[in-house]
Parts: sequence; C-alpha cells; structure tokens
Amino acid sequence: MSENNNKIKVMHDRNMQHITLAQRLLKPLMTAGTYLFLSVMALIVLFPFYWMIISSLKTLTEYQLNIPTFWPKEIMLSNYTEAFSTGNLGRLFFNTAYVGIVSTILSLVITILTAFALARLEFKGKNALFAALLATMMIPGELFTITNYQTVNTFNWMNTYTVLIVPFLVSVFYIYLLRQNFLQIPNELYLAAKVDGTSDFKYLWKVMVPLALPTLISITILKMMGA
Repeated sequence: MSENNNKIKVMHDRNMQHITLAQRLLKPLMTAGTYLFLSVMALIVLFPFYWMIISSLKTLTEYQLNIPTFWPKEIMLSNYTEAFSTGNLGRLFFNTAYVGIVSTILSLVITILTAFALARLEFKGKNALFAALLATMMIPGELFTITNYQTVNTFNWMNTYTVLIVPFLVSVFYIYLLRQNFLQIPNELYLAAKVDGTSDFKYLWKVMVPLALPTLISITILKMMGA
C-alpha cells in the first residue's frame, strides 16, 4: 500500500513538473504574441498620421506620382509657410481654439447647474421637465436648421463668434449623463451638508464636482471635439 502511494506521488510530481515546464514555455510566447499584436495595431493606427506628415513635406510633383514614395525625396518645410500665408491658417486655428474653449467652459457651467438641479433639488414638475428634455433627443437636428437660422438672423449674429457658440451650449445628452452620475452620490451627504449650513453652490463645488470629475472630463473632451 505504501509503495503504491509512493508511485502515485512520484507520477503526480512528474505531471506537475511537465505542467510547470509547459506554463513556463507558454507564458513568454503569449507575452511576445500580445506585444506583437499591439505593435501591429499601433502601426496601423499611426500610419495615417505618418502619411499625412510626409505628404505635407513633399513637392507637388512627388505628391502626384502614381507610385507613392514613403519618404520625401526633398523635404519642403516651405509648404507650411505657404499654407499659413495662403490659407490664413493662423486665423483659423485661433477661431477654432477660441470657439472651442469658450463654448466648452460655458457648456460645462450650464450642464453642471442643470444636472445638479435635476438630481438634488426638489421642485414641482422636475420629472416632467426631465422627460421633456429627454424627448428632445429623439428630434433630428436637421429640423432645427431653418429655425436656428431665423433666430440667428433676427439677433444679427451673422458672421460673429456668437453664432458658433450660443446655439450649441446646451446638450441634453451631457445633462443626462452628468445627472445620472450625480444620482450615484449618496443623498445623505447632501442632507448632512445642509444640516451644517452649507449652501447648495458650495456643496456642488466642494463635493459633487470632485466626485464627478471623470464624467466631467469625458464631457469636456467630447465638447471640444464637437466644437
């Protein structure tokens, strides 16, 4: 009986050694395969940016070749100078930055205040108002094109920064997203803050905004991309 137990133990030890050896051999292969896959995916993602940059440094003749070159035969840095002077890119970049930054800041203020009111404050018709806001998300944006143009024309906002900022300040999706995040914060914190005499604005700024910072960062990125 003792000999059989010893044989079983020896066989078990050998099997464990084989399994351990296979795992040791498989782990580096899996790691190498993972890094190889990630490297290939990174090259696929970065290649369009690489092609954009080298194309901007080529001459017009080289750019129009039927067989493209993967590196410029002659690096033309003057292309950027000509583009900025001909296309007035400096002004376009300034317009983009100004509209993006101002509209994002104002949109964040409106989104935070509205989401806080819908999540924490109690007033008549709150749920009906929130339902009406959500219902507007089902209306195609193209339906507002004519009315928005008439509004902009009535207020004499044509050819101004205002027309690029004000009509797009309110986003129901951002309000909904932030409201749902605010609802995840325990209401006991708000009640305790009110007992201590904290104002709604101070509680919003000191407690809710820091806790909802990841969502606010996501909203900021999405707003800047869409500005």
